[in-house]
Amino acid sequence: MTSIGFPVASPIDAASTKTGWKMTVTHTSAFSLKATKLPDEFDSDTMQEVRSDLADNGVSAPDGDDQSELAAIVADARAEGIDLSIVVMHGNPGHDSELRDLATEVAGFQHGTVAVFSDDWIGTTSDSISRVRLEWAEDKAKFKGGDSEEAAQILVHRLEQAPMVNWTEITSVLLAGLVLAIGGLYWVKSRRRSTPVPGAEPVREPVSR
Repeated sequence: MTSIGFPVASPIDAASTKTGWKMTVTHTSAFSLKATKLPDEFDSDTMQEVRSDLADNGVSAPDGDDQSELAAIVADARAEGIDLSIVVMHGNPGHDSELRDLATEVAGFQHGTVAVFSDDWIGTTSDSISRVRLEWAEDKAKFKGGDSEEAAQILVHRLEQAPMVNWTEITSVLLAGLVLAIGGLYWVKSRRRSTPVPGAEPVREPVSR
């Protein structure tokens, strides 16, 4: 028999009664729970190995891979002001977005710019380089058939180049042009109001008697 007038406790309320902790679900937390999909072989134990492997030379690669050339590329990039870390995996994941998710996961404990290489794809994230510039650098470095050294060298070379488009300068120019256009329209309207129309008779004031 169902009782009327008494609220039924939710699983969250029941859990909070047992533990003493009250759980509050907010709109922010609900919408922030966007699941990330990492490549299948990267579980919590693998991520701990990646963290340890990156600590010595900024490179994490599968066991048996020679890291010396990649480590040299990382060292050169850091000397040029790009705080680079490289993670390499064999094969390709189910979707290229998994590499970017993995790079973001690594960036949780590794500051700077993180690049993850599979056989054909690249995933990157950075706390100092824009997404537009990262993707521009990625374009020429993809599809190298597992030659991560060549891909990494191309990526770093493009990142070291001056940005082709300075969006800050372009935005400033556009804003300045908008201000000038508004000022010009205001000036034209003011001139039209103050300039008499040709052929129009001037308005005469009535003469009082």
